[in-house]
Amino acid sequence: MADTDYNVYQDADGKWRGKRQDASRASVVTDTQKEAFEATRELARKVQSEVSIHRGDNGQIRAKYSYGNDPKSTKG
Repeated sequence: MADTDYNVYQDADGKWRGKRQDASRASVVTDTQKEAFEATRELARKVQSEVSIHRGDNGQIRAKYSYGNDPKSTKG
């Protein structure tokens, strides 16, 4: 992951947060995962990075979304 990539996760207080990989504080704090993802997605689109959504119960990544940082040519 690059430093400009974002994570959406549930903190110990029950709030959902959207945080840039290298940041010390969350950019987004909401009550629901959906709200946190939508706000964080807009930030990721601006800098063309990725968003990883973590599960609330165990913190594992459940989904990843990429906004513009994909390789231009891949064989496959």
